[in-house]
Amino acid sequence: MRRCSHAVLAGGRVWVTDPVADDAALDRVLALGEPGGVVQLLDRHARDCALVAKQLGVRHYEVPDRPPHGAPFEILPVLRRRRWHEVALWFREERTLAVADAVGTVQYYRSPSERLAVSPLLRLTPPRGLLAVEPEHILVGHGEGVHEDAAEALRDAIVHARSRAPAWLWSGLRAHGPFGTRRR
Repeated sequence: MRRCSHAVLAGGRVWVTDPVADDAALDRVLALGEPGGVVQLLDRHARDCALVAKQLGVRHYEVPDRPPHGAPFEILPVLRRRRWHEVALWFREERTLAVADAVGTVQYYRSPSERLAVSPLLRLTPPRGLLAVEPEHILVGHGEGVHEDAAEALRDAIVHARSRAPAWLWSGLRAHGPFGTRRR
């Protein structure tokens, strides 16, 4: 699985989401400015959140229901199920949305026509609450971020998640399944 962590400079501080410990990445975070905190967006994305927070000397916020006092972002609830509790961060001033798993850009999320797609596990019940924002940038936990026409990509992914499920399934079977064209 391709995992991504992000650092967003907002409100004069750097906020890190779902990090994996990496010295070069920590150096880049510190070069951006003063760390504000480490935010874990998904219950199962503990990754190295606590370790990175300790190394940066900041708090680890584990799937928070509300932002820390003075934080430059809003918390958007994405999903709250027994085995999936996810929130997203909306940096209004930067028009940046940070999401863990609900949407992504890696191949195993997308049908052939999608740049951004709803998680395969949520295609039948897409996270419509994310449509409350109009991001210029979308940072995802799996894949590269979306930085061009991001609001349209988000709307397209959520609105068409169900209808594109068969195309997503067929492309996955062709690439990796018993009908696969790739050599193993």
